[in-house]
Amino acid sequence: MNYLRRFSPLRALRDLRVFLSHRQPYELWFLLLSIMITTTLMLVFMKDSKFDRPIKREIIYFDSWALSRTDEEIIAQQQVDKVIRDKKRADYQARVEKRRAEFKKVDDAMERWGL
Repeated sequence: MNYLRRFSPLRALRDLRVFLSHRQPYELWFLLLSIMITTTLMLVFMKDSKFDRPIKREIIYFDSWALSRTDEEIIAQQQVDKVIRDKKRADYQARVEKRRAEFKKVDDAMERWGL
């Protein structure tokens, strides 16, 4: 405990004040600027880390089929399922293309700016 008694917030603040009093004015401005930039980056990353998009969990149920099904019944069910699967695939591709167009727009803007 003797060792911890030597540490004091008041002494630390006094030491900081003495250190800063020996600095040139431009050094203090750069210190302030670096603190502001660091704080801004931290706040931006904190704000960006939150998202409101819910996690979409899709439950897939498997059907139980009778062992006595014929091949025609199996093919008919596959045709029905193929229509549903193709529709989902088309919706997904539309979303992908829309997102790709958004990124292309941003990329073109950055190209115009020379980035």
